[in-house]
Amino acid sequence: MYHNKVLSMILAGGEGRRLHELTRDRAKPAVPFGGRYRIIDFVLSNFINSGLYQIKVLTQYKSDSLNKHISNVWNLCSQIGQYVDLVPAQMRTDGDWYKGTADAIFQNINLIDNFDTVCIFSGDHIYKMDINQMLKFHFDNNADLTISANPIPIEIANEYGIMEVDNNMKLTNFIEKPKNKPNHIPNDESKCLASMGNYIFKSKKLIKELKLDSKDINSQHDFGKNIIPKMLKKGYKILVYNFSTNQIPGMTESEKGYWKDVGTIDSYYQSNMDLLNYDNELNLDNKNWPLRTFNYNLPPAKFTSDKNNNFGIVQNSLVSEGCLISGGTIKGCVLSPNVQIKGKSEINDSILMENVIVGENCYINKAIIDKNVIIPPFTKIGFNKEDDLKRGFYISENGVTVIAKDCILKNNSCDYSNSDSDDTTD
Repeated sequence: MYHNKVLSMILAGGEGRRLHELTRDRAKPAVPFGGRYRIIDFVLSNFINSGLYQIKVLTQYKSDSLNKHISNVWNLCSQIGQYVDLVPAQMRTDGDWYKGTADAIFQNINLIDNFDTVCIFSGDHIYKMDINQMLKFHFDNNADLTISANPIPIEIANEYGIMEVDNNMKLTNFIEKPKNKPNHIPNDESKCLASMGNYIFKSKKLIKELKLDSKDINSQHDFGKNIIPKMLKKGYKILVYNFSTNQIPGMTESEKGYWKDVGTIDSYYQSNMDLLNYDNELNLDNKNWPLRTFNYNLPPAKFTSDKNNNFGIVQNSLVSEGCLISGGTIKGCVLSPNVQIKGKSEINDSILMENVIVGENCYINKAIIDKNVIIPPFTKIGFNKEDDLKRGFYISENGVTVIAKDCILKNNSCDYSNSDSDDTTD
């Protein structure tokens, strides 16, 4: 097998500014997702399930939460050469933080020397992928660089980095968020190819181009903006791997091609809501392709009555371990571990993260409530945008109300004075 000659590197330093309150205290890859997971668990599970056990995770922005999570969850056997190593920004070259995706690899170029092939994947996307199939495509075609891409409707091309290809899937052009209609993919005029930010390089070719790019004072030191266009002009063999052809064991028909860049509040919210669909596009129940994360060792979720004999009711929701629903009604929600919902409260179409406590007679609609938030009785959230803004909440373009981590609602506003910044799980 070729696995011992392949180094996997995950770019996990993303600041995630467009996630606003959710990345106030953590890097984007560390943001909770789907109740009990973190965003980075998806790419790490893809590598591990693909048998790729030599992994470097490059961190930078507010990485404490991410560091704790990886240290607690992703321990491989170093005695047989398996590892998931955290690599903080070491400023090896000029004392600067990472200036771009290519610079992040350049500053750690010493890690690549002993490998023939390098997989460089983004750490902040939601998808499942057998990376072996992309590697096989890369090796069978003797490519210098292979980029994974997902077919998307051509009408939304202006939201992505688009790759144009010939009939042999060889890259002919790369356009960042094109203003004009790009070329469609072969045999399908309705779709074009969006870059997933996942690359497989021949190591020697990558090292050469990174060194040249580091000397270019006009470069943004980014793969999409600089490295790939330069390699294309120089005639390197760059191929595009069609992600929609990827098959994993136990995959359902609806899962094929599911990939989400959860870079905004609205895309993050919708991707969580996708999990509630009967025939959902992201199957968390697939035992043939497990999604690994932290084991909380908590008791099962409990739905019971409150002191007034009002029973807890849950409909079409994901409810994690340790949750206690004592008299409230939950519809269309994603609940992380240790959430408490008390009597006569109603929560609809919302995401509640770990340790959230909702008091009696609360009404919450279309909201994201981050960890450790305490909501007092008789509170309404997500019904009046002006009231939510006055209380210091963020409102997304599509009307999702977001409450930041550690908020305690007092006098109709957020109080962070008693927040626990040393929470070991975040």
